[in-house]
Amino acid sequence: MEKEHRLTKREYFDRVYRYGKSTANHQFVAYYLKRGKGEPFRLGVSVSKKLGNAVVRNRLRRLMKEIVRLNAERIAPEYDIILIARKPVVGIEYKEMEKNLLHVVKRAGLLQR
Repeated sequence: MEKEHRLTKREYFDRVYRYGKSTANHQFVAYYLKRGKGEPFRLGVSVSKKLGNAVVRNRLRRLMKEIVRLNAERIAPEYDIILIARKPVVGIEYKEMEKNLLHVVKRAGLLQR
């Protein structure tokens, strides 16, 4: 994930959680907040300790970031996005995870053609 597409600081996360909107499906929750014009989207990923040990959580994080990286041109600019993994995502394969992640982004209205 390129540096310009990373949501890094705690204050940015807090702002999205507090003022942003959210949408969800069974595997993911997406919080999003519109930013200034002309800026690229920024992504933050959160995976709870309830989902497994560090190996499992880091693998989920890497897969989620890779799915977003491969579909970055389809994601609307000017948004801060936080993706949160839910428990059912642990047992699914990559293609199913990609389908579900893009579904939640589409439900948020952030997926362009």
